[in-house]
Amino acid sequence: MNNLSQSHRILFLNTLAFTVCFACWTLNGVLITFLADKGIFNFTVVEIGWLLGIPILSGSIFRLPIGILTDKYGGKIIFSVLLLLCSVPLFLMPFADSFWSFAILSFFFGLVGTSFAVGIGYTSIWYPKEWQGRALGIFGMGNAGAALTTFIAPTLLNNLSENDPVNGWKMLPVIYASVLAIIGILFIVFAKNKTNHGVSKSIGELMSPLKKTRVWRFGAYYFLVFGFFVAYSQWLLPNFMNVYNTTLVMGGMFATMFSLPSGIIRAFGGYLSDKFGARKVMYWVLGSSIVISFLLMFPKMEIFTAGPGVMSSSNGTVTEISTDKIIVNGKTHPINSKKDLEINSESSVFPVKRSWQEIIVKQNQEVKKKELLAKGITQINFSANLWVYVVLVTLIGVSWGIGKAAVYKHIPEYFPNEVGVIGGMVGLIGGLGGFLGPIIFGYLLNYTGLWTSSWIFIFLVSVLCLVWMHRTIITAMRSKSPDFIREIEDKQ
Repeated sequence: MNNLSQSHRILFLNTLAFTVCFACWTLNGVLITFLADKGIFNFTVVEIGWLLGIPILSGSIFRLPIGILTDKYGGKIIFSVLLLLCSVPLFLMPFADSFWSFAILSFFFGLVGTSFAVGIGYTSIWYPKEWQGRALGIFGMGNAGAALTTFIAPTLLNNLSENDPVNGWKMLPVIYASVLAIIGILFIVFAKNKTNHGVSKSIGELMSPLKKTRVWRFGAYYFLVFGFFVAYSQWLLPNFMNVYNTTLVMGGMFATMFSLPSGIIRAFGGYLSDKFGARKVMYWVLGSSIVISFLLMFPKMEIFTAGPGVMSSSNGTVTEISTDKIIVNGKTHPINSKKDLEINSESSVFPVKRSWQEIIVKQNQEVKKKELLAKGITQINFSANLWVYVVLVTLIGVSWGIGKAAVYKHIPEYFPNEVGVIGGMVGLIGGLGGFLGPIIFGYLLNYTGLWTSSWIFIFLVSVLCLVWMHRTIITAMRSKSPDFIREIEDKQ
């Protein structure tokens, strides 16, 4: 029991540190947007994009080497050094006065993103196999740090800037740096170092598992469930503002409804992975990702097409035309007027249709039987109801949150002595998804003109991941139980 209580203490410290690190990792999303919006710095759109992406990039590409160092030297040493070192560029942030100074400091404080690789290796070593899914899931709840920054940082910036609108913002990175330093000191005082005795000491031996396809397959799953989680945490705000005309605050609230549950539910994902197995959980996660992204693919749209028109029932002359009828030789032909068909499609969940006719003949015009008197027009309105969209986005975020835990449940099972390096590599691939996601979404938006094009991309990636996983499992079963597989196939 004493050992388990010590493990829980390490887990608490790890989760606390990771939450703070994740909050710092996404700081630029609020800070740079604020500085540009208030005109304190005249960053171009391209420069803003890079300043948002640079911390995500550095925090991703260094996950692998940090994971290797964790396996070799232990989590206490690496986490303490990381927390204290990353506080330095944040303390220097108030002195930044140009794009390049912000970019360099962002690159270095972005290394807090590698904390995931440290925590995964350091947490897994303290728990037995049957506990690892839950422990890693609880640790992964630190993802919710992104929602902390979304909630707290804007209010802090507004309060700090009340008395000094130009320089008030400078206290925000100092506050973040101070918290990092305090957690770093807590780690030095209360954490206990532990390394995996089964870890090989040469870098070549540590890197050897990266030759296995399985590592890259886990990376592909994580590219989807973590990379697109990070990408959409940033992408949803402009999405809501452009498609649904929400305010900045309301859009931020909706975006938080995506990121907060996704981070918190990760612990439940770890529990499910322990209880039912990570593979079965991943089937559900990838399946639900396919279904929900398919439902999210349909854009808010308005389509006009040819509808049912009105034709003359006999040869003759048009004797009377009004908004609701045409009379030909005493025979009345009713007309549907557009003004009588006003609808409120904004409150509708499903597409709404309306049809009307526009008169194309003139008074006293000679017409033949079956000649068109009024052409038909059909309008299909799909409002992509806001609340339906929010619910679906929240559900896919929850699914990805469970998936993040399931992916990392695989790692200690297959690579018990290289959790840090494999976790670092998988985290690197996932982090690159967070960096590349908004760039890909931006290009797709420019090319198609559809905000929902990003969901089409996610749908395709989800399908590819599920097919890859299923084919791998079937291939493994064929090689290990060929008679059983043949028996199934013969009965079908």
